[in-house]
Amino acid sequence: MGNDSTAKTLIVATLLCVVCSVVVSWSAVSLKPQQIKNKKLDIKKNLLMTAGLISGKVTEVEINKAFESIETKVVDLSTGEYSDVDPGNYDARKAAKTPGQNHIIDSKTDVGKIKRRAKLEKVYFVKENGETKMIVLPAFGKGLWSTMYGFIVLEPNTVTVKGLGFYEHGETPGLGGEIDNPNWKKLWVGKKAFDANWKPALKVIKGQAPAGSEHEIDGLSGATLTANGVTGMVQYWLGQDGFGPFLSKWRAGGSN
Repeated sequence: MGNDSTAKTLIVATLLCVVCSVVVSWSAVSLKPQQIKNKKLDIKKNLLMTAGLISGKVTEVEINKAFESIETKVVDLSTGEYSDVDPGNYDARKAAKTPGQNHIIDSKTDVGKIKRRAKLEKVYFVKENGETKMIVLPAFGKGLWSTMYGFIVLEPNTVTVKGLGFYEHGETPGLGGEIDNPNWKKLWVGKKAFDANWKPALKVIKGQAPAGSEHEIDGLSGATLTANGVTGMVQYWLGQDGFGPFLSKWRAGGSN
């Protein structure tokens, strides 16, 4: 068979494709456990950073050590009651895609534009000497280009914001990507999550928030849709279709 023959070219190309497919498949399977581990570690790291428990470059050992102060529980969002589901094995993102485990959101109440969520969600409690110092709520919502995943951190009174941060999104660097800017995230600290009637009140506005405003956060220049997405995300998860029932029970002492 000549080197320039069509048959030989096809055989070589086929063998090359088979070998490459085997290598890629083997790599994907063998590396998956490490990828899952790294993803869980990154979520822990971002949760701790949002809560102000770590900063800068930290090792895996330091992250896991700091996370020992975190108590994790699973909450039924419709009732606000704790579930007996093991939080260590529960994946809310997977549950959100699973019929029977998810909740389809009415478009009239879907201010976060997320369409569906899990019926159960994790809640994290930052503990010190057995006392809750902060409540960390996972949250996600639609931005301009992506679904933004992050955390809302509240004081035990559920009103005062201690932090807001994101661990995954695909917003435009320099524009919507400014949701990762430490200076912008600092603007959330000390804001009030609810108004006097316990309605979610946090919102990102256009331009600069008025001095002394309890609920408004400076806008993101050139990223109005991302800013609107952040507002929708926060208001949805603090509302009655999100963590609202749980937070009400917490304030009443029923979920303490």
